[in-house]
Amino acid sequence: MSSAPSRPAAAAWVTPLRSWAGSDFFVLVLSAVYFLILTPLAPGFASTGNALSLITSLLPLLLLAVGQTWVLVSGGIDLSVTATIALTSVLGGLAVNEVSGWLGSGPFAIPGAILLMLAAGAGVGFLNGLAIARLRMPPFMVTLTSLMFFSGVAVWLTQSQPIGSLPPTFTAFGGRLGWALPVAALLTWVAHLGLSRTVLGRWLYAVGQNARTAEVSGVPVRTVTVCAYVVSGLLAAVASLFLTGQAETASPVLGQRMLLDVIAATVIGGVSLYGGQGRILGVLFGVLFIRLIDNSLNLLGLNFTLILMTKGAVILLAAWLDGWRRQLARMA
Repeated sequence: MSSAPSRPAAAAWVTPLRSWAGSDFFVLVLSAVYFLILTPLAPGFASTGNALSLITSLLPLLLLAVGQTWVLVSGGIDLSVTATIALTSVLGGLAVNEVSGWLGSGPFAIPGAILLMLAAGAGVGFLNGLAIARLRMPPFMVTLTSLMFFSGVAVWLTQSQPIGSLPPTFTAFGGRLGWALPVAALLTWVAHLGLSRTVLGRWLYAVGQNARTAEVSGVPVRTVTVCAYVVSGLLAAVASLFLTGQAETASPVLGQRMLLDVIAATVIGGVSLYGGQGRILGVLFGVLFIRLIDNSLNLLGLNFTLILMTKGAVILLAAWLDGWRRQLARMA
């Protein structure tokens, strides 16, 4: 008898709590609170120079997270993005370095190298999507295998040596915000429109929610799956261009520590690990939150082990947050 009146009372607090937790601005509020707490503790955290450094490091992660969002929304996961970064960086460096570049130093060398990087990134994504969609292999195993294989290819191509002597025109794409910021903003906006305003975007959500039901409803599940991984590979190649420009060196180990940040940023940004849920705006705020943590911990002078432990705790928190949001949604 006493349980009946409690249900309206529960609904009274569950509804606003669910709305708040599911909001894209939930993580933005967390970021603002974190910034206010750490500003007096981390020297230079609120400085203009640090803000520019933060934005520079944020852009490649944003592109990776946006690509990962497409894959996670479709019900998959892409663990191969760091290998795609390494492979495309090496290919770009081998194509245009001023000592022995494959494409020489002509006017079409830089565009040719960028096209080569984009083609390689799309190719890795296509192979991942094809194995998952056509062979019905688990996304985790496929992309983990790709991670190991293409990382090995990058090392083999360079014999573990970085490639220097890159043309300033090539490194300018990542080394200067004047190039990187508008490119990243445009690609993020296009990806947002693709998810929210197109038939392909609706299909991605449908596949992520229930692939069998989507297929029965006429959704080309295999094609949609391949498209998601191709987008992830393409954006990883652009992120590689940015990172190579920032380092002014092509390297077979470039970006190898970014995978945890990518997963954490997307899930904290509201993208479900179970598929069918997530928006680009929330991912943007998730990337900001992760980069704020990374930046502040470095300014505090913590060693790499402590930073890694902290990021691991953040990822665990992200997974719990994902489950909590789903539980609130079921209480509607």
